[in-house]
Amino acid sequence: MLTYIPKRIGQGLLTVFLTVSVVFVLIRMAPGDPAAAYAGPLATTEQLAAVREQFGLDRPVWEQYLIFIQQLFTGQLGMSYSFQAPAFEVVLERLPYTLTLATASIVLAAIVAIPLGVWMANRANTGKELGANMLTIAGQSMPDFWTGIMLLSLFAVVIPVFPASGFATWDGLVLPTITIAILQIALVSRMVRREMSNNLALPYLTVARSRGIAERVLTWRYAMGTAAIPVFTALGTRFAAMLNGVVVVEVVFAWPGVGSLIVRALETRDYPLIQAAVVVTSLLAIAVQLLIDLAYPLLDPRVRLGKAASA
Repeated sequence: MLTYIPKRIGQGLLTVFLTVSVVFVLIRMAPGDPAAAYAGPLATTEQLAAVREQFGLDRPVWEQYLIFIQQLFTGQLGMSYSFQAPAFEVVLERLPYTLTLATASIVLAAIVAIPLGVWMANRANTGKELGANMLTIAGQSMPDFWTGIMLLSLFAVVIPVFPASGFATWDGLVLPTITIAILQIALVSRMVRREMSNNLALPYLTVARSRGIAERVLTWRYAMGTAAIPVFTALGTRFAAMLNGVVVVEVVFAWPGVGSLIVRALETRDYPLIQAAVVVTSLLAIAVQLLIDLAYPLLDPRVRLGKAASA
């Protein structure tokens, strides 16, 4: 444990460094001029030159990269062009909204997907299981933007029970949460069904069943106990992916999170803001993955971090 955690933290920090370095290069290779986006379409050549000098865009790319690396190690990720504020602070202001949306979505997904997967496993190869399986495939196939638009049309326009956009009240959390959770429910429930189907057929459960142990106990204590690690891993991985910005959903619902902030930063070619968003979301995703790993021994005492689990 004492060597595993520092090793994983080092690997995570290296991953963040490589990720933001790649992003640094790619956004500068993309078409568009940040100076023109900031100064406007009527800016003169002199004004554009002044903006480039102000933001350091007139320097060679390698020099800009060295400045960025220095800022990265000092925790100062530069000034946002569009907000005229420290990019790191701008991202942190939006982060609670993304965390709220991601947490609500993964909680809803877990509440629905785990019982649904268990229900499907207990009814394997039946008409009910086939129908539920078809619904999960449909949920997995529907794009987030389409689901969001349909929910908006139905529950914000036709039946106006929820707000169409923003987060002025807690009601505004309902539709984007459901939109994201639909896909997560489809993915996680199918995984739970697969794991539980295998576990329910294990020989020791067959013996326990023949001794009269209640099916509910066999399902939730023994079979689900064996499936706890893969289920927990799936939920944690999906949560980490959502922290990287549920961009489409945030744009559809005008959600003031990191995802919509990244879209605005891309539109305005706000390099420091894009880089800060990547750094923050990458660090969060790596922290979540580390917490998942540290939770494994709690779920299964046989697991030893950094070593193969003993049988």
